[in-house]
Amino acid sequence: MSLLLVELRLILRSRLAAASLALLLILSALAIWSGLSNVARQQDSIARVTAEQARDFAAVAQEQGKPDGEAGYAAYYTFLLTQDPPPPLSFAAIGQRDLQPQVLRVRALGLQQQLYDAETINADLALPGVFDWAFVLIYLAPLVVIALSHDLVSSEHEGGRLRLLLSMPGQGLWRRRIGLRYLLVLLAATLPLIAVLPFARGSALGGAGMVAVAAVYLAFWFGLGVLIAAGLRASTTAAAALLGCWIAITLLLPTLANVAIARAVPVGKGIDLTLKQREIVHHGWDIPKKDTFDAFLRTHPEWRGREGFEGRFHWKWYLAMHQVGDEAVAADAEAYRASLLQREAWTQRLGWVVPSVGAQTLLHRLADTDRVAQLSYQHAIAEFHGRLRRFFYPYLFEDRPFTRSDFDRLPRFSPRAGTGDWPAMPMFALIAVAAAVIVAGALRLRRI
Repeated sequence: MSLLLVELRLILRSRLAAASLALLLILSALAIWSGLSNVARQQDSIARVTAEQARDFAAVAQEQGKPDGEAGYAAYYTFLLTQDPPPPLSFAAIGQRDLQPQVLRVRALGLQQQLYDAETINADLALPGVFDWAFVLIYLAPLVVIALSHDLVSSEHEGGRLRLLLSMPGQGLWRRRIGLRYLLVLLAATLPLIAVLPFARGSALGGAGMVAVAAVYLAFWFGLGVLIAAGLRASTTAAAALLGCWIAITLLLPTLANVAIARAVPVGKGIDLTLKQREIVHHGWDIPKKDTFDAFLRTHPEWRGREGFEGRFHWKWYLAMHQVGDEAVAADAEAYRASLLQREAWTQRLGWVVPSVGAQTLLHRLADTDRVAQLSYQHAIAEFHGRLRRFFYPYLFEDRPFTRSDFDRLPRFSPRAGTGDWPAMPMFALIAVAAAVIVAGALRLRRI
């Protein structure tokens, strides 16, 4: 214990080490505060939209909820709110939530022209990303590890103390030095997260998972630091080599791999589905109504025989036209989702060999803020939209009046259950890479 205290004093006497640890602790705390503020803004936005939605719904119900009210007008003017509240751990890893909408108002018309209206974002605003705890861990914490490990061996060699230290058997010098530095960095990075978890109502398992990811990721960087520091005698050379590794692992390799994935798995834009669906709907005005109903009844045979009407317009034909437009682009929409999921799968595979990508993927999955969560919200919207359409069809095809009490029976959207889970394979891969580097570093130390 006394040796550990002596080693701790030596670390804290080093201005670079003490300043690096203090800075990491401050940055980690600021990142947690920033994440909590981001989540609070999302919650406030959802609350404001919910209040406005309630007023709008009441106004439409008052205007359209007459004893002889038409269901078509209610279907056209009634928007219902869907929302994706921030998951409990999203403050630590914002992920896709800064780019994708958390609320979307939908009505019984075509889904595709509503689903991607909010997809277009300002690329300049999205470029900097989000300052959250995941960012501090993935990109900044390794720099602190480099500051504490680059001169682990070379400082003793340059000071003429290396041979004397190596001649002292049984002291566990390197284990003590590396282990204490590792523990200090891990505490500086994770203490703010651990302190906030009980107040954020996050699951203990999810919080433990994030701390475990941090522990393995930092272990990888310490293993790499020891491997390089033990092989180079000059501190400046070791620092430059480690900085080169940091640039390659956190910036260069992920960027090049993402470019390769983007080229190998091309993905269109959701707004293209919107435009295609709108073109089909607009074309429906120029073709015989029988063609529209024939296409609609192929998937809704229960309304066969009730499609006839007098005059040039009926709401059942109008909603059928929108549904036919959705069905016409259904294959394209499924291909779009499949391409996004395929990119996500390849990104996870990249994380098996690039630790920075693997750790980030794990954190976003545990926080339920990745691409899978975004597509899960869209799937929940699609299911709700289907229930909404099916609610209106009996009124439209059976010519029932839509009264004030019918507004109260409209389906309501239930926020999706969180899908944050423990991705076993990426975690095993990260542990394997970290273990391999640690073993290589330990073997290199033995050769000194």
